[in-house]
Amino acid sequence: MNYDPKSKKYPYPKDTASHYLKIKKNRNINFDSNYPYVNKKKSFLFLRFLVRIVLVLIVFPYSKLYLGLKIEGKKNLKENKEIIKKGVISVSNHIHMWDYISIMKAIKPIKPYTIVWDKNVNGESGNLVRLVGGIPIPLNMGGKIKFFKTINELLNTGNWIHIYAEGSMWEYYYPIRPFKDGAAALAIKANKPIIPMAFSYRPPSKLRKKLFKQEACLTLNIGKPIYKNDNLDYSLQRDDLTKRIHKEVCRLAGINPIENIYPPIYNDNERIDYYE
Repeated sequence: MNYDPKSKKYPYPKDTASHYLKIKKNRNINFDSNYPYVNKKKSFLFLRFLVRIVLVLIVFPYSKLYLGLKIEGKKNLKENKEIIKKGVISVSNHIHMWDYISIMKAIKPIKPYTIVWDKNVNGESGNLVRLVGGIPIPLNMGGKIKFFKTINELLNTGNWIHIYAEGSMWEYYYPIRPFKDGAAALAIKANKPIIPMAFSYRPPSKLRKKLFKQEACLTLNIGKPIYKNDNLDYSLQRDDLTKRIHKEVCRLAGINPIENIYPPIYNDNERIDYYE
């Protein structure tokens, strides 16, 4: 059964997609049509290679110790490796600063990209975010056109894109928040499946809580690919796929929504504690 950390120290906002972390630095990068959403410079690729070595040799092993990380469902990756080679999107809840590290560890040797808040790239950790595959979401129209073209090209050339469909990180939050429909829209356009993933919690030992100040140990649960319904038109496909991946992420996290008060999943921005 899923453990609920019942954390009260984080300022969870009312809007379920809002951020509460403070970004201290603004590098004033303009994410427009000229911005390299995938940086192909040799110097950048070399640095990314060095960072990957550090991840594999040091960070991945440490993450298991630091997070108490367990990974369930890796057989679903093995059984669908031929599908994955052609390009996929994954989605998960966003509940820890290191949860993307956990996903990278789970799917290695694949080197994924992840769609991120633009302020994360403009902030003090922006270079590192880019080196681990972060692609910022632009706000202006020219940037958006190039961004969507870039994501589509990545998927059609066999890459893995991870998306946090809740829209923001809420540390140790127990419910699965409503999903935005961007992941479904991208999957439908590129005709690629979505692999659902869910982080669930386990109670930490007294020693671990003392050493790492962890409120819970993490388990990453990996599901089977989910496909669009070709019997529906586009707008209904997008809504249907969003709801199905949300439901599966809930199931993987060990959370069962209460039927009578299960809220709208699609485009719901009200914070609702809707699970027992």
